[in-house]
Amino acid sequence: MSTDSTSKKKSKSVYAPTPKQVAEETHILAVLVNNEPGVLARIVGFYSGRGYNIESLTVAETNNDEHLSRITIACKGTPAVIDQIKAQLQRLVPVLKVSDLTMEGRYIERELALLKIVCTGDKRADAQRDADAFCARTVDSTPNSFIFEATDTARRIDDFIAIMKPHGLVDVSRTGIAAISKGDRVIGE
Repeated sequence: MSTDSTSKKKSKSVYAPTPKQVAEETHILAVLVNNEPGVLARIVGFYSGRGYNIESLTVAETNNDEHLSRITIACKGTPAVIDQIKAQLQRLVPVLKVSDLTMEGRYIERELALLKIVCTGDKRADAQRDADAFCARTVDSTPNSFIFEATDTARRIDDFIAIMKPHGLVDVSRTGIAAISKGDRVIGE
């Protein structure tokens, strides 16, 4: 039996993979900045100006005495793109420190979500049972609706939303990821 030229096995290239061949990864970046007007706009402008996407963004003042804020950004890219993002962020004037929590060791991430479910009858008991399975708290209840509060990893929040859709999910509000390194490591050091 002869071998057809179209059925050849694909051979691996000896050259480095092209950018499209390198898998994108999600990284959690903790950015310590001076809390001053326009800082968030500068950082968001940096991302949009270079065509990078922000998957999740949270920001709040963390040190009132020193007027410091912490921005937690979840972004996706190849390792080279993530390295470029970190290097360019570090050069922005209001940025004091950039930490890649994904690369620097173990970390804790959490996200808060509020889900509004509109349902009646037996669907109410089913919705409550599934919310309990995700340790979600009922923060509002009317004869026709629930609002559940869930705090967990982004992936578990995604799962919770998927489970609640058949129960009459009509609205979702999410905070974005908040993350912090485990142990005694501190972003400002």
